[in-house]
Amino acid sequence: MWNAKLKFFALIITCQFLFVTQSLASEIRIAVASNFHSTMKEIIVQFELENTKANKIVLIPGSSGKHYAQIINGAPFDLFFSADKLRPILLEDQGIIRNQSRFTYALGKLVLWSPNNSFIDSEGQILYDNDFRFLAIANPKISPYGLAAKETLVSMKLWQDMNQKLVRGENIAQTFQFVSSRNSEIGFVSFSQIRNPNNNMKGSFWEVPQSLYGPIEQQAVLLRDSKLGRDFMKFIKTKKALDIISKYGYDLP
Repeated sequence: MWNAKLKFFALIITCQFLFVTQSLASEIRIAVASNFHSTMKEIIVQFELENTKANKIVLIPGSSGKHYAQIINGAPFDLFFSADKLRPILLEDQGIIRNQSRFTYALGKLVLWSPNNSFIDSEGQILYDNDFRFLAIANPKISPYGLAAKETLVSMKLWQDMNQKLVRGENIAQTFQFVSSRNSEIGFVSFSQIRNPNNNMKGSFWEVPQSLYGPIEQQAVLLRDSKLGRDFMKFIKTKKALDIISKYGYDLP
């Protein structure tokens, strides 16, 4: 009698476990670099059009450096779309990623931008002229675009000269906000932010020559294995997803 009851309760617990497992498998949490947030939202819309099951994708935007720190401290992310390759490589070296999943999904481009028309020339001479109060950059310690901005100023031998004028954003999204709100006249931002079809941004910009900063290879990794996570990673490599990435101003790998 008791054996039968124990078997019955074990069956219930097993079914509940399978139900919870299936429920968790139908949700993924994606840590995404701030510069790629808008692009990722459009990719997810297209992905969900082709995958009609009741899946849930949660986006957590932020700086790549902060995401990396959260991941190594156990944050429950399933996928990580970084704005560089350094953090994904470190995660791979530490054995945190799954299924040799690391790959480059986009190549970022840095621009110096102002919402004012004709304020920035096509050669970046404004930086040498130094005729502005503030220059916004993302924090070079945690943001790959901030590091690229610092490398650009170092290459131009202007890093020390600009130190008193720098306004540092926590990530590239906040840096963009500093400039778009005109709290800073100019700033180094991602080309994708001014190309974003949802922003309708105007103004003037200088596309920084890529010889002045290291390549911004944006890489993604799978942190927790699930069918939904694997399917999404496959979708990122399809023509439909790559077309969206290109539309937002990224070069393709």
